[in-house]
Amino acid sequence: MFIIIMLLLLMFSLLVYYYYIHYGRNRRFINIIPGPLGNSITGNVFQFYVSAEEQWKLLCSLSDKYYPICKVWMFFTCIVSIRHPDDLEMILNSTKHIKTTRRYSLFHPWVGTGLFCSTGAKWHTRRKILTPAFHFKILDQFADILINEGDCMTKSLKDVGGAVVKDLVPFISEHTLNAICETAMGVSLQKLNEFQQQYRNAAHDIIELIFYRAYRPWFYNDWLFSLSPQGRKQKKVLKILHGFTEKIIAERKLYHKRTNDQYLKTLENDEETGIDDVQVFGIKKKRLALLDLLIAASRDNFLTDLDIKEEVETFMFGGHDTTAMTMTFTLLLLAEHKDVQERVRVEIDTVMQENGGKFTMKLLQNLSYLDRCLKETLRLYTTAPSIIRRLEQDVKLHSYIIPAGTNLHLNFYGVHRDPNFWSNPEIFDPDRFLPERIGDRHLYSYLPFSAGSRNCIGQRFAMLELKAMMASLVHNFYLKPVDYLKDIRLKTDIVIRPSHPVFLKFIPISRE
Repeated sequence: MFIIIMLLLLMFSLLVYYYYIHYGRNRRFINIIPGPLGNSITGNVFQFYVSAEEQWKLLCSLSDKYYPICKVWMFFTCIVSIRHPDDLEMILNSTKHIKTTRRYSLFHPWVGTGLFCSTGAKWHTRRKILTPAFHFKILDQFADILINEGDCMTKSLKDVGGAVVKDLVPFISEHTLNAICETAMGVSLQKLNEFQQQYRNAAHDIIELIFYRAYRPWFYNDWLFSLSPQGRKQKKVLKILHGFTEKIIAERKLYHKRTNDQYLKTLENDEETGIDDVQVFGIKKKRLALLDLLIAASRDNFLTDLDIKEEVETFMFGGHDTTAMTMTFTLLLLAEHKDVQERVRVEIDTVMQENGGKFTMKLLQNLSYLDRCLKETLRLYTTAPSIIRRLEQDVKLHSYIIPAGTNLHLNFYGVHRDPNFWSNPEIFDPDRFLPERIGDRHLYSYLPFSAGSRNCIGQRFAMLELKAMMASLVHNFYLKPVDYLKDIRLKTDIVIRPSHPVFLKFIPISRE
């Protein structure tokens, strides 16, 4: 009898909720917004119950069909997608619409509720603490690390001898992971011998597991996921990642304790002290801007060890996979556009000759054409093709009111290819970013690093890293396509990526 009563109560609750969702105030606003027809209970769920490749095609087609705004229902949850620059500006330029959605909780097991996932007062506090870590003076200290990693990429190809065909994504990811690990934590994975491959595999596996869960809503529940084979694998992977970060933080804190926090004081005074730049516990003093800044904040009781770990691992996630994808697509584009590739090479060779044949921070800053190529790649293949915000209050976009509680999908990929704002949007044209052509463009028609208060804090670091690695490769190799972009299938993901291995041929340039 008790079970029957509970079932009846459950059914009644569902009916009340169904009526509220479909006939309440919010529904009246949502009904006006165009979008595909769906089932009254499941919405458009079954339309999206396809492969990641087909999901990507469906999202793109819906964005074009219902331009500039579109809605879809996932059971009782409505998602409204926008791509017009005016609408994007309204959301991104506001300090009210910064709340993330439930989907971001999938990152919690690895990065916790650090800068990427947090909202409200916690997000504001963390952003204020972390912003100085990406000042240009700090980035200048990292330039030699990034340049060295570019040299390591080049050397690994040269050591094979002759032309080399590479599976781009794993090849590039290995080196971008090395770069972010050394700049964020001061530890070179190359010097960890047997542990480096274990950590690389763990970093790769956790990203794959997060994306696996993202498109299986029943696995949003941590308990259900923990019972699956993937859940058990995630537990093992996290043990490796968390253990590594905790070890580095403990060693670095001990170093500061033994040196009486002398280096941490320079972060406050912006002056150099007499401490030698020696390697202590395998960590270099001057190369820990992010970690040192976090430790300094913990001295004032702003951050706990768990808080420090959250932010370090947030940048380990955000700083290698995104950069690897952008670099992959840049190499593919240059390989297919030989005239552009040669122009980049001439620019690199010229500034190198003027600088004694060596890369420096100043040299990288002078590579204006390579910079335009990277910006054009980010337009065509936006690293984060979209983000989702949950509205906490009503907002009016164009002629529609989007009610509070709606999940708002901000379609950066769509606005970057919108013919209303970009002439011949499918064409790769780096000169779109010449100074004289930028002025007339809508400021919110180009958002590779988002915009507003929640823009990407590491965007200058990412561009520096991309230039350092790309310059070395283009200087030393001709890039020849094996797979062509027209044949590469993309898939729905938090970060844009091919759905299959992509290969490129590197042909050594003889300088004799």
